[in-house]
Amino acid sequence: MRWAEAAEQYVIDVIEGRREGRLAAILRAVLWVLSLPFKVVVQLRLWLYRQRILREIPLGVLVISVGNLTAGGTGKTPVVEKFARALRAAGRRVAILSRGYRAERPPWWERVRRRAKGDPWRGATGVVSDGEQLLLDSRRAGDEPFMLAKNLLPGVVVLSDRDRVRSGRLALDEFQCDTLLLDDGLQYLHLRHRVDIVLVDRQSPFGNGHLLPRGTLREPPRNLRRASHIFITKSEPGADNAPLVEEIRRHNQRAEIIECAHRLTHLVEPATGARRELGELRGRRVGMLCGIARPESFRGALAEHGTTVATEQVFPDHHRFGLDELEEAERAFRAAGAEWVLTTEKDAVRFPAEWRGGLPLFYARLEIEILSGHESWDQLVERIAQPPPLDRAPGELFA
Repeated sequence: MRWAEAAEQYVIDVIEGRREGRLAAILRAVLWVLSLPFKVVVQLRLWLYRQRILREIPLGVLVISVGNLTAGGTGKTPVVEKFARALRAAGRRVAILSRGYRAERPPWWERVRRRAKGDPWRGATGVVSDGEQLLLDSRRAGDEPFMLAKNLLPGVVVLSDRDRVRSGRLALDEFQCDTLLLDDGLQYLHLRHRVDIVLVDRQSPFGNGHLLPRGTLREPPRNLRRASHIFITKSEPGADNAPLVEEIRRHNQRAEIIECAHRLTHLVEPATGARRELGELRGRRVGMLCGIARPESFRGALAEHGTTVATEQVFPDHHRFGLDELEEAERAFRAAGAEWVLTTEKDAVRFPAEWRGGLPLFYARLEIEILSGHESWDQLVERIAQPPPLDRAPGELFA
C-alpha cells in the first residue's frame, strides 16, 4: 500500500538524519528507547543458542551463511551469486535458501491444491528454480531470489521460504544438493552454519551506530566475532580501508578480510535481453529509476561512466512498480530531456510484464570484483568445494 511505503520511507529518513524538526526529534527519541529492549533480546537469543537452550539443527551437509550486521544495502545479492557460480564450477550441487522477502505466498490450502497439480510449491516452500528452469515469477518468489535463479541457470537450485530448515531439507531430499548457501543468514541461527561470511559496506559500515529501530544495525558491531570471513563491499582500488580494518579487528582478530568492489559490467534491455556496452553511457542524458536501499550507490556508478542523470525517480526499497508510476516517471524523464531510462537489475524484475515505455529502457548489470584477499577467496572456495568429513565439528572446517 502506498501510504505504508510513504510512512516507512519517512521513518527511514528520520533514522538516517534526512528529516529535521520537532516531530522527527521526538520520533528519534522513541526509536532509541525501543532499541534498548531490542538489544537485550538480540544478545539473549545468542546466549540461549550458545548455551544450547535453543538448538541449532544440523542437516548433515555444508551450510554457508552470507549475511550482514545491518539491514539492507551491503550488496549481498551479487556476493551470493559469485559464491554460487564458483561452487558450481568446482563441482558442488548448490541450493540457495532465501527467505523470499516480501514475496506473495498463496494460503496453505491453495498451496496444497497447486502441489497436487504439480505446481512448484513443496508444502510451504516456493521452488523458484529447480536448477533447470524458472518456476516462480518475482512477485511470488521475491525479487532477489528470482534474480539469483534467473542468473544462475542452469545448475543452481533456489528456494524461497521463511523456514530455511524446511527448505534445506527439501534441497537435500528432492534435489540432492550437497552445499547450501544461506542468503541473509547471519541472524538465522536455527540452521547450523559451518561458515559465516559477513559483509560490511565500506560506505556505511555500521549505519548510524544504533540498533534497530533507531538505526540499521541488527546486532552490535562486536558480534562480528562470529564471522570466519569478512567482505568489505563497495570499495575502490587504492581506497584507504585501514581505519575500517582496524575497527573490524577490534571485534574479530581471526577472520579473513576480503575487499571487493561492485562493478557495472554492461547494460541489458529487459524486454529482449539485448546487451549494450557501458561505453554507450558516456555523454548521454538518462533518467534514473530505482527502488533500492542505497540509491546514491547507483547514482555514483552512473556518474563514473560519464553519464548525466537528467532527473531521477526514487522509490522505497523493494517497491513493486505500477503502470501509472512508470508512465508518470517517463513523462518526467522526457520533460528533463533524458534519452534513456536506467534502472537496476533488482528493480527491473519488479516492473509489470505489460509495461512498454517509449524511451529505451536498460538495467545495469552489477558484479563483484575482488580487490584484495584473492588468495583468501581462492582458499575459501577450494575448502568449501572439498569439505572435511561430516562428523567434524562446525568450527573445524578451517582448522
